[in-house]
Amino acid sequence: MSQKSALRLVCEFRSQTSSQPGDVAFTMPEQIDRLAWLRALRTRGLPDAVGIEVLELTPTRVVATMPVDDRTRQPFGLLHGGASVALAETTASLGAFANIDPTQFAAVGVEINANHIRSKREGSVRAVAEPVHVGRTTQVWSIRIADEEDRTVCVARCTIAIVKAPASD
Repeated sequence: MSQKSALRLVCEFRSQTSSQPGDVAFTMPEQIDRLAWLRALRTRGLPDAVGIEVLELTPTRVVATMPVDDRTRQPFGLLHGGASVALAETTASLGAFANIDPTQFAAVGVEINANHIRSKREGSVRAVAEPVHVGRTTQVWSIRIADEEDRTVCVARCTIAIVKAPASD
């Protein structure tokens, strides 16, 4: 499904449903294939640059992997903490996106914290993000990043603001 097709479907669905005045959050209809929509984008920016691959994208769970290679290691050969944070914020932001009407609202990160538990030199890591709170104007996501043996590498919490989408020109 192309990005335009997915957004058109969201708009059509939105026009067929009633909304309450003051509502901010909107759950994207299930018939939207979120992964297809994401993969149809021309670029995904930083996630593409560091090799993040999204495996699952639903309103209640996001799973993504990231390689531990020269793109994501710090100069001493270990997984860069910033790369882990980028993976965490990517999964939280996508989860928030899955809970809003992207024709009306945008999901933007406002705060993230991360605890780096275990070092990693090679292979890959897997992030699982799940919502702690999904409100009208904010969402809070908990993210666990683990290695191939399911040992925790990093735990993070990310707060996302839900704002009106910028007007398109």
